[in-house]
Amino acid sequence: MSKTTRATLALTKLGVAFSLHSYDYDPQADSIGLQAAAALGVEPRRMLKTLMAEVDGRPVCVVVPSNKEVSMKKLAAAFGGKTAKMMRPADAERLTGYHVGGISPFAQKKRVPTVIEQAALADATVFLNGGQRGLQIEIAPNDALAALQAMAAALTE
Repeated sequence: MSKTTRATLALTKLGVAFSLHSYDYDPQADSIGLQAAAALGVEPRRMLKTLMAEVDGRPVCVVVPSNKEVSMKKLAAAFGGKTAKMMRPADAERLTGYHVGGISPFAQKKRVPTVIEQAALADATVFLNGGQRGLQIEIAPNDALAALQAMAAALTE
């Protein structure tokens, strides 16, 4: 597995400190994020999943702990919208340039507004997808927030 992806290259170019962790990706897992957390021995709240959604028809990137579900009402409110829905997987792949299960919030093909669950900022480090299945980036959450030029909001139920 290559440890160089668009995501790792972007973080390196920005001078952001991070470390990489590989694991055996299970495409049959009920929850990719929870499977990654278990494989790496990380608390599920620190293993963040990257979701692509639409708020009032506009694409957005949503980063939340793998053991939580996004509240569509809170997501819409975070972006000042009325409605939110998950993006179809094929649309997410086309927009990001990454495959489902390997979608990183970093260096997506098309830059979209990004929001991170504010509770994730409480941990010293969090894990985000590194841009391919089975690769996670461990990073300080505030560094991720800055690198993504993201906002933080309460997004989960």
